[in-house]
Amino acid sequence: MKQLFKGLRGPILVLSLGITMSLSGQKMVDFPLNDLSGFRPQDGNWSIVGETAMDLNKDVHHFGNEGITVKAGTGILINRNSEAMKSNLLTIMEHGDMEIEFEFMMPKGSNSGFYLQGRYEVQLYDSWGSKQPKYSDLGGIYRNWETEKDKIYMGKAPLINAAKAPGLWQKMYISFKAPRFDATGKKVANAIIKLAKINGAIVHENVELPLPTGGAINNMEVAKGPILIQGDHGGVAFKNIKYRLMENEAASVSNVTYKYYKGPYSYEKDYVNKKPDKVGSSPEGLTWEMAEVKNFFALHLTGDIDIPSDGNYYFSAIHNSNLSLYIDGDTVIKNKRAWDWDPPTKGSIELKKGKHKMDLFYSRADAWVQPSLGLFIASDKMQSTPLHTFSSLVHREAIYPMYVDADDKPTILRAFLDFNQDLSLRRSHTIGVGDPSGIHYVYDYDLGAISCIWKGNFVDATPMWNSRGDGSFRPEGFPIYLDNTLQMDLLVSENQKFNSMIAEDQYTPKSYVINPFTKTPVFHYEIAGMKVKDEIYPDVITNSLIREVVIEQDTLPKHLSFRVAHGKSIMPLEEGFFNIDGKYYVKMETTNHYYIKESGDEKELIATLNIPKLRYSLIW
Repeated sequence: MKQLFKGLRGPILVLSLGITMSLSGQKMVDFPLNDLSGFRPQDGNWSIVGETAMDLNKDVHHFGNEGITVKAGTGILINRNSEAMKSNLLTIMEHGDMEIEFEFMMPKGSNSGFYLQGRYEVQLYDSWGSKQPKYSDLGGIYRNWETEKDKIYMGKAPLINAAKAPGLWQKMYISFKAPRFDATGKKVANAIIKLAKINGAIVHENVELPLPTGGAINNMEVAKGPILIQGDHGGVAFKNIKYRLMENEAASVSNVTYKYYKGPYSYEKDYVNKKPDKVGSSPEGLTWEMAEVKNFFALHLTGDIDIPSDGNYYFSAIHNSNLSLYIDGDTVIKNKRAWDWDPPTKGSIELKKGKHKMDLFYSRADAWVQPSLGLFIASDKMQSTPLHTFSSLVHREAIYPMYVDADDKPTILRAFLDFNQDLSLRRSHTIGVGDPSGIHYVYDYDLGAISCIWKGNFVDATPMWNSRGDGSFRPEGFPIYLDNTLQMDLLVSENQKFNSMIAEDQYTPKSYVINPFTKTPVFHYEIAGMKVKDEIYPDVITNSLIREVVIEQDTLPKHLSFRVAHGKSIMPLEEGFFNIDGKYYVKMETTNHYYIKESGDEKELIATLNIPKLRYSLIW
């Protein structure tokens, strides 16, 4: 373990999770892309289309827009700039505090930027394969070009290079807090990027923006401004833009009183009609700390909650207890038993502006973790706000994440994997294979299938090794999940359903050996009486993952087929080259016959094993 375990990168405190994580259910508004009416006039390089594809191999510096193809329709915003038309694009909508997410696609070598309030650039750039990302790479906060003292800002590099290959759809999420100004217009607080994620990977967290970045529409900072998208450096496309505008408002709790009951009690019905052992007010606010003991007690807390405006409000609680919450007698959270490492307990209710009565029931019938109580509120236009006192939510201990890296040599770690991050789809015989190139995968030894692929850091083994553990690890990057079924079958016709002839009980894993040259594992298994060798390794030159499947016998059964990929969309780009759901590419490297077949609402890329070897590469 000591060779694998590369150290502790810092504690995780559940207290911070409650403050920064998004509350599900909050409404995000679609930014319509039926036409350009949501944007200010531009030169003509921006347009609305229905589909687009961008050639992985055609660099914009040499081919311009030649590698970009489009089809008529709506739903996609695209920039195809030229020397004659290369204007930036500005929204009519202006924003202060905001959450926004969108998908984007870029051709090879392209460069753009997404400016919050038209002043703070988050870089959009083809950074595929970059080992040490800078402020100028994808997700970087760009610098400015000022030379005067106190006006220079040098930008900030992303925490990780989360870029996919050109021509694939990528996803960005940003939570932004606008700068604050006093009554005279003087700035009293800098703008902040609270959280930024690309393809699921965190690239920034709580980063202050002291000054506008280079290329801003104006260096004078404001409370509200438009979104600006750079249009003069290269092509870029956007779809599924969703956002949430928030006001600078907050809810608060006052006049908190309590009833204290000596326990243990499990549920509110066990004590609500009994005489309390102590009553009083809580001048500190919402907390469990008026209890005389830390274990085996119950509280009924009441108070006034002041709501700033009409709307739907989302409550989130972190607690080592059973908890119920009522507003004006209406149930928001009912009898939820949880620990502070569990996902927050959630509920929502429609409320009018003004004061409302709050009743919170908190009961402890366990003594093996210390008390903890945190209650947060948010709305569709209000940031998440804590209602509890600071000391009421203290985690039992700091959990130092246990990361396994593959900095020096390929690393192999066996663990459980929650396929698609779904506990109900947990796979129990999976092997994580990490490589110093940053190209990693998980192999399912019960199926002979690649479960998922990703780039960046290797795995977080905290769930497996912390305390008693649960046996699982998590890919650290932005995993693409591929298969949780057998990939080989006997198909008499191209219309036959896959996974219909070879059952899982006809599959037997054997062993794996280490290739002395690549230092990566070579897997062996038997399926339907055939011996198979399965070798998977990264190719740092093409920035891809190579897979070679070899049937180790002279005579092959008829109709032996291999499902190389499946998804909602499989787009042929050139001979043997396919785009799968806009998430990754498949490139066939051997002469196997292959075809695309419909399977319900999915498509499947099937290769016929008419020769004993199948070789293909995964590119993302």
